[in-house]
Amino acid sequence: QVQLVESGGGLVQTGGSLRLSCAASGRTTSTYTMAWFRQAPGKEREFVAAISWTGGSTPYADSVKGRFTISRDNAKNTVYLQMNSLKPEDTAVYYCAHRTGVRVYQSSDEYRYWGQGTQVTVSS
Repeated sequence: QVQLVESGGGLVQTGGSLRLSCAASGRTTSTYTMAWFRQAPGKEREFVAAISWTGGSTPYADSVKGRFTISRDNAKNTVYLQMNSLKPEDTAVYYCAHRTGVRVYQSSDEYRYWGQGTQVTVSS
């Protein structure tokens, strides 16, 4: 079992920044891929970004490219999402997800463990 706990969400004005964190605990001894997804009210959950074990592969959704940066600290079992130039359409609950292995996927079906989510609200 792997437990994931997100933090760092909140209310920010358009153009502002937030940094989300996701700490993993439990059976994290294997190499694993981490990802961020988000879900806005009335919409399906969508992929935001993912990062491979080494950090060498970091795909992003087109809607966040150039504004968001995913990173990880394997010594701390923590993944981060730095969000800059935030827009009202970024408002959503953000979830981190974990998948054992080295391959990176953008489909939520590929991730087994999920955090409880953290709310990000961007005011106009």
